[in-house]
Amino acid sequence: MSIHRSGTADSWHGIIPSTAFPAEPDRYHLYIGHFCPFAQRVNFVRHLKGLTDIIKISVVRPYPKGDLKGWPGWKFPASDDEYPGATVDHLYGEDYLHKVYFRADPEYKGRYSVPLLWDMKTGTAVCNESLQMLRWLPKAFNSQIPASLADIDLYPSHLQAKIDAISPWMQSDVNSGVYKAGFADSQEEYDAKVVRVFGALNKLERIIAQNGGPFVLGKEMTELDVMLYTTLIRFDVVYVQHFKCNLGTIRHDYPVLHNWLKGMYWDVEAARKTTDFKHIKENYTKSHWHVNPKAITPLGPYPDIEEGVERDWTKLRVGGVKHPAVLEHEASIPDVSQ
Repeated sequence: MSIHRSGTADSWHGIIPSTAFPAEPDRYHLYIGHFCPFAQRVNFVRHLKGLTDIIKISVVRPYPKGDLKGWPGWKFPASDDEYPGATVDHLYGEDYLHKVYFRADPEYKGRYSVPLLWDMKTGTAVCNESLQMLRWLPKAFNSQIPASLADIDLYPSHLQAKIDAISPWMQSDVNSGVYKAGFADSQEEYDAKVVRVFGALNKLERIIAQNGGPFVLGKEMTELDVMLYTTLIRFDVVYVQHFKCNLGTIRHDYPVLHNWLKGMYWDVEAARKTTDFKHIKENYTKSHWHVNPKAITPLGPYPDIEEGVERDWTKLRVGGVKHPAVLEHEASIPDVSQ
């Protein structure tokens, strides 16, 4: 989730560990928003790998966002008590995130996005691309954490081919797909984009069922689970109504995905601890004024996430949305070799 000024600029693509950015404790700081699914990916890994003391965070408010070009952008609260879960800028005391970006490049005209990983030693940005961080951060500090945490591998060699096959269309049709549908400027554009979301969800419903859970590829959690979780935890509570992704809901139309989602939330502490429904709901409904001009936040659905994980995956009905265009797109997605 990002905002930008007019003009273009590349993002930062640094890697830890590297010559420029060695894996040192107390050197890096992470800027996030709890509302953003892409920022949550990185915070999820931070919790999963036990890096909360190695990488501290600052958290922007979920709103206001700014104008349609994203100016002035994400704002920090004046105090840690102003908005629950948001924090001041612990590094520089700035009031807006764009001022942190300008510290790295005073002429920067790119996106002022979260997440942003910052190097406190050199005073510059390391990386602000969540997919890239999701790939290298899980291993970056393995030498400084207990072996039990270092052993957690979200991109294991024996599953890399399957991850690489699924990740591109998951990112395009699901993770970014909800935004493409939600921000469509015409009926025709919306009609085309929303069916891709549900075609991909139909495919994922079947993939998880075939692999028998509890994770996307079976018994091992991978980066696919992190990518999918941060979108699906927002799906029924935001995307169904706010982005008009209402051809179906996860809790009603996708029994397998619903069970997977409940399992992630209740069984994986990193998922639950990095999910803040107040930030999620109020960001979308109170910052996208061109979508929701009165900024009214719906109370439902209730509860935000249901309990009751079914441990016997064979009992689950494989669901999906039967809209003809959805089924056509689902059929176009290549199968993953078992």
